[in-house]
Amino acid sequence: MALRFAALMGPELKLTNLVSHPISCIILLGLIVRVRVEHSGRGRARYRTEQGMFKGLLAEIDATMSRDPAARSRWEVVFCYPGFQAVLWYRLSSWFWRREWFFLGRFISQIGRLTTGIEIHPGATIGKRFFIDHGIGVVIGETAEIGDDVTLYQGVTLGGVAPSIDSDSQRNQKRHPTLEDDVIVGSGAQVLGPITVGRCGRVGANAVVTKDVAPNSTVVGIPARAVGRAKDGETQPFVAYGTPTGDIPDPVARALEGLLDEVQTLRSRVNELEERAAEAGTGRLTSSDPAAPGQSTVPREAGKG
Repeated sequence: MALRFAALMGPELKLTNLVSHPISCIILLGLIVRVRVEHSGRGRARYRTEQGMFKGLLAEIDATMSRDPAARSRWEVVFCYPGFQAVLWYRLSSWFWRREWFFLGRFISQIGRLTTGIEIHPGATIGKRFFIDHGIGVVIGETAEIGDDVTLYQGVTLGGVAPSIDSDSQRNQKRHPTLEDDVIVGSGAQVLGPITVGRCGRVGANAVVTKDVAPNSTVVGIPARAVGRAKDGETQPFVAYGTPTGDIPDPVARALEGLLDEVQTLRSRVNELEERAAEAGTGRLTSSDPAAPGQSTVPREAGKG
């Protein structure tokens, strides 16, 4: 099985390359488990499980290559992409965490954090073909849920907003966001609280999201505001960093433009009313005899002057 995996990975496999990188420990661990399973007498059933595991690894690698044109080979992804390596560390730590080996799960996740610069809590739930590009500074909280084919860029935080006081009451409570399938979160974005980013949602770089994002919507800014949404039945294209290029409609600028248009309309109306009032006043003066310069316009009393 190991040879088949190596053949699928690409050109010739060298043992010195395999043992020279920390990620190889996880692969070797899988091979050790395979040998023990063969001796346990349940080789056929577990063989299918292991085959599925290797297929899952290949799917993760191919997902990375399909979304990053800089990736030239599967081996490059395995040994040079911290995002892929962080996902491997997460899968291992999560395996222990879900079997209630909490300390060991956290310890392994901290090893992954030290080696990749990406912190993923082993209690998080992550789907298939998860891709973290560049990766440094990414933080994924304990109760975060991530669907299939999700992409994160460097500096993304999937965090909670619960206060640090009274932590006991917050344990085992949903505190972190949920990202549904095909979501893209741009670099530096902060997605905070138990909110949901709908399927095919796009979160622009450096956005701060504290409210739900509708499916097929793109949000940008602080706080994040929707700037576009795909029509029903349409599929959102892949957008690098979750930020659309070209003419991005700014909701704040759009609101200001609306106010300026309203002010201009009101000003035109006021000018029109002033002109009518001036014309009406001029008409009254021309219909009666104007007073001579210096002559009082106050009527004289009867019998005087």
